Amino acid sequence: MIFMIRRPASAVPTPNIHAVTLAALYPPAPLTPPLCTHALPVSGGHVLHVEESGSADGIAALVLHGGPGSGCSPLLRRFFDPARYRVICVDQRGSGASQPRGETAHNRTPDLLDDLRALRLHLGIDRWLVVGGSWGAALAIAHACDAPKAVSGLLLRAVFLARTEDIGWFFQGARDALPEAWQRFAAVAPAARRGDLLAFLGEAFRRGDPHECATLALAWWRWEQAMASPVALGRSVPEPDAPAGGARAALVDRYRVQSHYLRHGCWLSQPPLLERCAQFPAVPTLLLHGLQDRICRPESAAAVHARLPHSRLTWVDGAGHDPTHAGMAAAMVTALDAFAAHGDFGVEVAA
Repeated sequence: MIFMIRRPASAVPTPNIHAVTLAALYPPAPLTPPLCTHALPVSGGHVLHVEESGSADGIAALVLHGGPGSGCSPLLRRFFDPARYRVICVDQRGSGASQPRGETAHNRTPDLLDDLRALRLHLGIDRWLVVGGSWGAALAIAHACDAPKAVSGLLLRAVFLARTEDIGWFFQGARDALPEAWQRFAAVAPAARRGDLLAFLGEAFRRGDPHECATLALAWWRWEQAMASPVALGRSVPEPDAPAGGARAALVDRYRVQSHYLRHGCWLSQPPLLERCAQFPAVPTLLLHGLQDRICRPESAAAVHARLPHSRLTWVDGAGHDPTHAGMAAAMVTALDAFAAHGDFGVEVAA
């Protein structure tokens, strides 16, 4: 089943749509403070930062952040009703507050899948709803295929499949979509290396020169921000304000991990993620995807939906990659409220 969420034709865009979106979500901390945090040692010297929030006896919901390398944002738990969910946010290896941040050794997708098994055992959870966006959606699919009995449902936003064409699109294929922004991004590499920006970036992050890595991380972040904005193709996108201080250092660690994963196809090519869907559990599965998403293109969601006949796919018109887009945020909250009430996503989420 495929649905569409559209903004009414008569709606007038508001200049403060981000604030309106956040106001529609569940309250932030300290109104809903975390229940507890965990420092979970796993293999290879990594220690995972795990934060629980909501209700201790609520529906267990695992949140998988994007990136790879990004870490969980406090925003991610605000899609959940804190009275009905036990929300578990885990910073993946090398990400967020997990230690050592930015570490790529002993950091592959199979390691992350092992970590999810260890986390579920540590928390005493038999089954959980899995919610992931972008890279988090790819990891959610891999987890569901790896441990199908552990999953009670899946909500996948902005599906990423980690195929060669998906990764190549971000670094090279999208140059015609935003030519000015791409030229600014590509300018960090010598002209002879601009045909394979990911290889150049990966080599630079492995060298580890602090000044070079900071420059490259900032350029990557700006390109990502431009791609995430749901503007018309070919339009000029203004440069966002640059993160500074600790935020810029965090970007370097984030993109060190991300380049490490993307250079290896996120260890999801043998077999490809779509082929793994043959082991996918027959549980409630909802895919939400912005029609203007240029980072994770809509055909990825359509491909997963075709492999999972029990799934539902909802297109969000006007939304790009940003989960705080008004339509996407509303769809997320509505879907999670439906799951809390009914144990599935059967309640209509389309406007």
